[in-house]
Amino acid sequence: MNTPLDPIVSEFETQKQADSYDCWFRIKVQEAMGSDKPRLPHDEAMALVDSLIAECR
Repeated sequence: MNTPLDPIVSEFETQKQADSYDCWFRIKVQEAMGSDKPRLPHDEAMALVDSLIAECR
């Protein structure tokens, strides 16, 4: 479906683009959930980013 979407309601120009992004996003989430990589809690990630920013000042 290539229906134009309202830019106020959607960030995509067409329903086809929105559906394609949704499919891509769901695949990425499933890959991340199935990954064996160690998870990094949000607080730790933010602390790391804050320290990197502080080093650049």
